[in-house]
Amino acid sequence: MLNSLDDRDGLIWLDGELLPWREARLHVLTHALHMGGAVFEGMRAYGGHVFLNAPHLERFQQSAALLDYHLPWSQGELTQAIEAVLWANQLDDAYIRPVAWRGAESVSIASPRARIHVAIAAWDWPTAASQGRAEEGIRLQLASWRRPRPDTAPTAAKCSGLYMIGTLARHAAAAAGCDDALLLDSEGRVAETTATNLLMVHDGVLVTPLPTCFLDGITKRHVMGLARQRGLRVEERTVTLDELRAASEVFTAGTSVELQPVVALVEDAATTEWPVGPVTRQLIRDFRASVTEASQVGRTLRERETGLLERRPWPARVASALQAP
Repeated sequence: MLNSLDDRDGLIWLDGELLPWREARLHVLTHALHMGGAVFEGMRAYGGHVFLNAPHLERFQQSAALLDYHLPWSQGELTQAIEAVLWANQLDDAYIRPVAWRGAESVSIASPRARIHVAIAAWDWPTAASQGRAEEGIRLQLASWRRPRPDTAPTAAKCSGLYMIGTLARHAAAAAGCDDALLLDSEGRVAETTATNLLMVHDGVLVTPLPTCFLDGITKRHVMGLARQRGLRVEERTVTLDELRAASEVFTAGTSVELQPVVALVEDAATTEWPVGPVTRQLIRDFRASVTEASQVGRTLRERETGLLERRPWPARVASALQAP
């Protein structure tokens, strides 16, 4: 039986207060539950330091704006609330999930005056790399579902409603014995997996699809920067299935998985296979080095600020979230 995320110890920050984990609930008539309008982020802390915090919170705010609402907390306040959650739950290495949604004032399709709620949860979710499995490859199934065109949905938003496509595709992939699914765009070009960006090595060049109908991944951007530091040529452009099949290496990038090699693409009766190659291995090492550096920064800050909860002048709006038991 699966361990339920709603039945565990810990504290969740909800609308400015830290609540016991099991008490952080919402009403069944919540607008976002019916209309799919929640927005969220996936972030990681290493050694108590929130990695790539600013771009994640900027996208969180942008996603809300694309869905025609605005978060009632500033980026600075959200940063401090995340720190409060990590401290209150005694987490150093953690996955962090901020989420925002329209409340239960109305289940009408139009609900412009509904209250906007924000919650932040964090929990221990080890990566493959932290468990010594960084170079284990995954198998992708070519999905029958496709990413929608940007004129049919707010595809630049990290929006709950759009993740239904990924859920269906990954369920089908799992039923076929694969780890994840590859989605194409409406024109049949390579897009992304269900929750990560795809990158490939083609003729010695690191290539990734243009994010015309899916998220412009923050982890992917970081990896592209690492590749350029290595002197690799990096291209962001349209990618055909034939080009992907001809690649020498393929991997994915995302907050949840960091970097993950892809070793196979299953298409009906045909399967394309790739090795875990030297570029992928080097970028995995470089990525781990970058998060290790971040974790050292986090630990140094914690050593300096042992009495952080008592001494730091937190804004009144988030002060109540710092009353850890």
